[in-house]
Amino acid sequence: MPQTVNPREDTPALVRPGVLRTSINVEPLTCTIGAELSGVNLGDAARDDDLFAEIKQLLLQYKVLFLRDQDITRAEHVAFAARFGSLEDHPVLGSDPDHPGLVRIYKDLNSKPEHYENALHCDGTWRECPPMGAVLRCVETPEVGGDTIWINMAEAYRRLPEHIKTQIAGLRARHSIEASFGAVMPMEQRHRLKAQYPDAEHPVVRTHPETGEQILFVNSFTTHFVNYHTPQNVRFGQDHAPGAANLLHYLTSQAAVPEYQVRWRWQKNSVAVWDNRSTQHYAVQDYWPAVRKMERAGIVGDRTF
Repeated sequence: MPQTVNPREDTPALVRPGVLRTSINVEPLTCTIGAELSGVNLGDAARDDDLFAEIKQLLLQYKVLFLRDQDITRAEHVAFAARFGSLEDHPVLGSDPDHPGLVRIYKDLNSKPEHYENALHCDGTWRECPPMGAVLRCVETPEVGGDTIWINMAEAYRRLPEHIKTQIAGLRARHSIEASFGAVMPMEQRHRLKAQYPDAEHPVVRTHPETGEQILFVNSFTTHFVNYHTPQNVRFGQDHAPGAANLLHYLTSQAAVPEYQVRWRWQKNSVAVWDNRSTQHYAVQDYWPAVRKMERAGIVGDRTF
């Protein structure tokens, strides 16, 4: 039966008893992340303060929310996402000219296969202020394939061995757009992109600004640690590269653990709303040359410190 209980007893209780409208049905999809909502329209939530507040509390609790049958306009899509904060453009993908902040991610027969989505990543960590989250709506999807996977990176941190938590406390890492989106560009264009978006530096363990949870904050945009080379970690120079590289590989691989994941099968007018601060995701590219069209509103975030 649909329920509104917290999927983990030790996760902060963010939804006060009696707050949720009885019209919103909440069905947790796994034990650690994700819930499907029904009985709610995001167009209404864009205009209703109380309804939006309830959805936001559920987002903090479940980290990614899914809804079916959201036949909303682009204006409503943007208006709902903007309730969380200002929207941002994407430097490579651009946005809809009539709806700033709405990025059209269209994959069709005119598009060659791309491989920047099918990696475990947290959106925009190459920014100094990575996105707070996003609202993604499916416009068209293959009959089979094209699923998306989300990962609870608070759970990934919580279940790390204690000696690893001790080792990474205080570590910071660089995140690069040049090494990801820029990799397929000619050298001059790649250098211009990096000049516009210099590598960002973030803590390896981030504190969520609203829930206080500790988040393992490394992903496929992360290139290296910036403060690993200390006497505690490196006896001789030959220790530096393999020690840091092996640790970073181990940390990024945590997102591949199925127990931290939820997988969503898209239908037309399905929507996913996710907290980018505490999750990663992976868009499965198993469908080409079938058509897949998505529209995403990304929400400006804050500094990680």
